[in-house]
Amino acid sequence: MMNETTDNIILEAVDVVKHFPITKGIVFQKQAGAVRAVDGVSFTIERGKTLGLVGESGCGKSTLGRLVLRLLDVTSGSIIFEGRDIAKLDRRSMRELRRDMSIVFQDPQASLNPRMPVGQAIAEPLDIFQAAKGPEKRRRVRELMELVGINPDSARRYPHEFSGGQKQRIGVARALALNPKLIVCDEPVSALDVSIQAQVVNLFQDLQERLGLTYLFIAHDLSIVEHISDYIAVMYLGKIVEYAPAKALYKNPKHPYTEALLSAVPVPDPSHESSRILLEGDPPSPSNPPAGCRFHTRCGRVMEKCRIDAPPRVWFGKDHWVECWLYEQP
Repeated sequence: MMNETTDNIILEAVDVVKHFPITKGIVFQKQAGAVRAVDGVSFTIERGKTLGLVGESGCGKSTLGRLVLRLLDVTSGSIIFEGRDIAKLDRRSMRELRRDMSIVFQDPQASLNPRMPVGQAIAEPLDIFQAAKGPEKRRRVRELMELVGINPDSARRYPHEFSGGQKQRIGVARALALNPKLIVCDEPVSALDVSIQAQVVNLFQDLQERLGLTYLFIAHDLSIVEHISDYIAVMYLGKIVEYAPAKALYKNPKHPYTEALLSAVPVPDPSHESSRILLEGDPPSPSNPPAGCRFHTRCGRVMEKCRIDAPPRVWFGKDHWVECWLYEQP
């Protein structure tokens, strides 16, 4: 699909679909419809690189992240991690594979047990997989805390004694405990103060360089993923509408939705005039998406065929594509 060689691809999603059934009736429940959270998504991630996944709340980003880790099962499609389709693995094989995959959650407060000392929380994956015991486990916990910039002497303190940024660093340390190859970062800075966000993003970059990590970095703000992402996928109502190298997307966005998201990014120089693109209305319900292009109900450049037929995929070079009727080939 992209320009990476097969050997370099650590993760590939192929036509991934996740529908949540809507049922009616109290005793004899019947399916009355489905929430089409993810509706035919394909992408690849190269080993040691970062794919930024961006879109509004409710577009299916977090659901896709959980499908990648098989915290949810796909309705159809394939998710291939290092050559193995995790959607088809049995429970035992999937457990073995989980050592190589991890997640950093959005809210560090909610993801840490308030009754568990942070050192114990970091060691939890080591206990579950029996990866280290006794002095070896304590050494590993100290090593992880130092790696993310937390004083190891505070291992016996509880989450409420740390700031939001420190708690997220603790969450990152826990995610690194088993030396994973892939980490899904599910909006890991959106719950933090703006002044702390850059520090945590810098931490992710530093860890990637030192440990060779691969990230699926989920965010709703394009400014967050700008410097950490090698590629960016823009998602709208269950579908990826544009995919491009990060520099190409920021320099020359193609899809009207991408343009609107970029126009909302704050400009450092207040004297620089920027034309903000305001989208009218709310995204349609994923249980009843519109026909044709799913963005046509909010697009300022809509054409009649946008309302009828799904747009074609148009390529700009080897690794930049957009699904939009504006670029229909003659």
